[in-house]
Amino acid sequence: MPAAPFAGIARLVFCAMLIAPVAQPAAGEPPDFADLVLEHGAEVVNISALQVARARLPEWNEDVPGGRSPDAGDGISLGSGFVISADGYILTCAHVVEGAADIVVRLADRREYRARLVGADKPSDIALLKIDAADLRPVIIGSPARVRVGDWVLAIGAPFGFESSATSGIVSAKGRSLPNENYVSFLQTNVAINPGSSGGPLFNLKGEVVGVNSQIYSRTGAFMGVSFAIPIDIAMRIAEQLKREGTVHRGWLGVGLQEVTHGLAAAYGLDRPRGALIADVFPGGPAARSDLKAGDIVLEYEGRPIGLSAELPPLVGLTAPGTRARFKIFRRDRGTADLVVEVGEVREEPVAKLSAPSPRTEGGQRLGLVLSELTAAQRKRHEVSSGVHVDEVWDGPAREAGLRVGDVIAEVDGRPVSGIANFYRLVARVKGGRPAVLRVRRGTSSVYLALDHR
Repeated sequence: MPAAPFAGIARLVFCAMLIAPVAQPAAGEPPDFADLVLEHGAEVVNISALQVARARLPEWNEDVPGGRSPDAGDGISLGSGFVISADGYILTCAHVVEGAADIVVRLADRREYRARLVGADKPSDIALLKIDAADLRPVIIGSPARVRVGDWVLAIGAPFGFESSATSGIVSAKGRSLPNENYVSFLQTNVAINPGSSGGPLFNLKGEVVGVNSQIYSRTGAFMGVSFAIPIDIAMRIAEQLKREGTVHRGWLGVGLQEVTHGLAAAYGLDRPRGALIADVFPGGPAARSDLKAGDIVLEYEGRPIGLSAELPPLVGLTAPGTRARFKIFRRDRGTADLVVEVGEVREEPVAKLSAPSPRTEGGQRLGLVLSELTAAQRKRHEVSSGVHVDEVWDGPAREAGLRVGDVIAEVDGRPVSGIANFYRLVARVKGGRPAVLRVRRGTSSVYLALDHR
């Protein structure tokens, strides 16, 4: 990602006529996509949605000209979808049909049907439509878990209204987390996706759908080499709930998460950075009623390894409320443990991810800290009963760890900090040549930092 602020993950609207198995290319040559397009084009549909009111796309800043969706025209949203059952169920993106008063689906053979919106789930950006048709050809559902970074993928859509335009590329990354997207761990590709393209399928070389094209990174509203797709397994589980109930009941733990850095992995004694570190356990939430604690690292959820913190919220979100979910956690100085937590239901949007610690910088041998005792006002503001306030941070281990002016250091290696002298004693007690794990209150949220005090 560039150092400059993102201009906008623009939600796009697109058609797609996608793919089928092809012969393996010779070494160093791209595959022949022609047979994929010919075989699977009939599975993709165009969608026209008459909007009640124009909706702006979510943006990370206002660099998109005028701050408007590139798809906003005369109240018409143009997009894509694909057939998932022979009796007329169509999958697309929720933003394609958001606020629509009338939805028209056009098949590859030019037949048109007025569609009924079965349901839409805005957090995952998935919508399910139904048309009165039979004997349609559904797509073949693939496995995103088997997709590798570097695999070829292909899309056919209608960028800027040019129907049946084929674009290809590779999978650039997996498990990509995006701002304000708590329930999807995206596939990132370099397939050219432009306005008029969202909601269509992303196919692998076997002709299987592995994703639903949803968003791009753009400074202009048009494709800039980075696009994102919702993994098809997540999309299909959402679609099943929409078909069954018309809405989605999303699981919730009631925790704040952060990434496990190299420093934290060393401080915990983990072999490598992995898992999701629980930075906060929210009062009254499901986790607060379980044995999960702030500072635990979730290594597995329901038997599925967690590599990055962004992988956990989508898995929990797709878990039926009331499920007794199995966790494998790593607890500092105690090693691994198996826990069971009864998953709750999201009533309103919870905080699901916290910012990672600040980047490391070179420093000296001293901690580089100026601390003060907490005042009553600071205790109330940071919602803590004890700790020390960070007044200044100099070049040195404290800055390298990511400490900031205004932070409150509440714990060292799980032990409450009662004052300045106690803080330094607790740090000095950390043995084994490993960093000290600090629980820091930043505002009313917690973040864990690894302080190299040697």
